[in-house]
Amino acid sequence: MRELVNRYLEYLTYEKRYSTHTILNYKKDLEEWQSFCKQELIEPLDVEYSEVRAYLNYCYTHQLNRSTVSRKLSSLRSYYQFLLKEDVISHNPFSMIKAPKGGQVLPKFLYEEEMVALFESIDQSTVLGCRNYALLEILYATGIRVSECCGLTLKQLDFETGMMLVHGKGGKDRYIPLGEFAVESIQAYLQQSRPRLLKKSKIETDYLFLNHYGLPLTERGVRDILNRLTKQTANHIKLAPHMIRHTFATHLLNHGADLRAVQELLGHEHLSSTQIYTHVSKEHLKQAYALAHPRAKKMENK
Repeated sequence: MRELVNRYLEYLTYEKRYSTHTILNYKKDLEEWQSFCKQELIEPLDVEYSEVRAYLNYCYTHQLNRSTVSRKLSSLRSYYQFLLKEDVISHNPFSMIKAPKGGQVLPKFLYEEEMVALFESIDQSTVLGCRNYALLEILYATGIRVSECCGLTLKQLDFETGMMLVHGKGGKDRYIPLGEFAVESIQAYLQQSRPRLLKKSKIETDYLFLNHYGLPLTERGVRDILNRLTKQTANHIKLAPHMIRHTFATHLLNHGADLRAVQELLGHEHLSSTQIYTHVSKEHLKQAYALAHPRAKKMENK
């Protein structure tokens, strides 16, 4: 079983070109499924529909929310579909199970004044501060995924045109405008900070962002940097890296950007993935209206 799982994870890595974060989630889901099978004496390569239903019930009894259950089912359906293609099994036991429908969870984002506070909290006079400012600027200015940001190399930046080449999910490339603020902060980082960080490592690298050892910055490193930045501000929120991406999309739509353009910038294959941000934008407008318009609510009788 372990050998089959490893083959599947290699398939996701090299053929599907999934991100490290996605693959780790798939691996975790498969390990939990294997643990359940061992506990319930289920043969993982001879699974019946009733046993899949039992696993679904197990997930709900452990109070997992619908989106988590849906993701787990998707992971297992994909894994067994891979085994089916490899002629390891004769049918996919998860193909008949539909993902549970739940209420739509709107992406969390930062308001514009909160983004300003984040930028203002960074001391650009230090080596790491200069890097952190450029990192935050490029995440907010482009909306790229953290995995895409960590994979950026110097040759992917074109300062003459103000464009950046991004290697996205599934091996799909796209060009994204950088914006003047991002260009200025990246150039400052390249001139003042990156050379000093590079000296700390004996390894020559073309990666754009480096950690304090002079090695390529990791996704976990980005998460730690953002957490430290929020502690330096008055914002009492846990800032996940993906929230910057959500903020990028929401702010664009709030300022009148075309939905198709936002889809292309985000690298979404399907428009439906981008449309959730229109709900965020509408909710933001409804809240602003409720707070500001004199006839939004009836006055209470006094």
